[in-house]
Amino acid sequence: MPLFSYRCTGCGNEFELLVRASDVPACPSCGGGALEKLVSRPAPPGKSAGVLSNARTAAAGAGHFSNYSKAERAKVK
Repeated sequence: MPLFSYRCTGCGNEFELLVRASDVPACPSCGGGALEKLVSRPAPPGKSAGVLSNARTAAAGAGHFSNYSKAERAKVK
């Protein structure tokens, strides 16, 4: 189910909803059906490599190597 952003033209409330193709969305504040679909901002580029590196460093410092592959464990030990 895709996540859509809406603005209710009746009460001005902005909200996000998971909407199936067969669903008719309604405003959670007033129950109105007159909604504008908003354009969502794109997500910023991920920083997962840095987060993963920091998590692995913290885990290694605590003596936990379960999040490393066998090849990586051999290099660290």
